[in-house]
Amino acid sequence: MITIREETFHDVDAREALLDSCFGAARFQKTCERLREGRMPADGLALVIERNSEIIGTVRLWHISAGANRAALMLGPIAIDPSVQSLGLGGKLMREALKRASGLGHKAVLLVGDAPYYERFGFSTEKTGSLWLPGPYERNRFLALELEAGALNGARGLVSATGAFEQKPDLGALVAAAAQGALAGIRPSL
Repeated sequence: MITIREETFHDVDAREALLDSCFGAARFQKTCERLREGRMPADGLALVIERNSEIIGTVRLWHISAGANRAALMLGPIAIDPSVQSLGLGGKLMREALKRASGLGHKAVLLVGDAPYYERFGFSTEKTGSLWLPGPYERNRFLALELEAGALNGARGLVSATGAFEQKPDLGALVAAAAQGALAGIRPSL
């Protein structure tokens, strides 16, 4: 049975393995990765496809500003396990992600990807001409979809990350706690 559901923390290792198998280590060098680094995906918009308890697809959307003070989402990466590609799962996952984004009130989605593939979902370069990304990218692959008509009218400027930062452990506190534990175990001998 195939299910599309929200990602949980239990899915992280499987998601990362899937992304590695689809894109390799070069995925961390992409410009859009600069917009994701250290950030949380938008609430309710980190999705996986699960088949028999195995993660075979993933997509995540991230909060960005499409120019000055214009909220939007950045989609990516989206990946489907190579063993099940060409079964329409990528399209199904994409449509579900866009439906959920629209249902949550988001007005526009941007991505960098293969225009012929994403055009079938309504993406085009029409609204990205006055926007730019913080690093190298191919202009003809920088695409946008308005979930609400006119949402990107007049959008111009640098696309920047606006999402919440990931919670990182306080390493200083962990080291201090470990040291306290170690010291507590030491008893002076008489």
